[in-house]
Amino acid sequence: MMAWAGYAAMAVGLVFLILAGVGVARLPDAFQRMHASTKAGSLGASLVVLGAALVEPDIGLFRAGVTIAFLLMTLPVAAQLLGRGAYMSGARLSGLKGDDPLAKVVAREEVPLEERLTVMGPQAPDKL
Repeated sequence: MMAWAGYAAMAVGLVFLILAGVGVARLPDAFQRMHASTKAGSLGASLVVLGAALVEPDIGLFRAGVTIAFLLMTLPVAAQLLGRGAYMSGARLSGLKGDDPLAKVVAREEVPLEERLTVMGPQAPDKL
């Protein structure tokens, strides 16, 4: 019975991981892609680890719990830091309704990084 629950958890986790991949490929800006990969990716990976622990008793629920806790503590922090870096580099904000709430809090480049690299030409990495 535990094996079936483990297989079900792994299947649901795989669906979330596929949705995260589709979100990264299809969403329009860096912030939405980061949101999709962090939320669905952490839930999917946690379910796969939990399912593996239920199917294979040698892994152990404690080890799986520590792994899941590590995922849930580190992925949101990494996403926040990546989002801050993307915001500061001037990444495009699509779908924002109203004013930018961070405009007076965090310094932001006026021109997105992609456009700055296009304007600079092939020697762009040397000029940054």
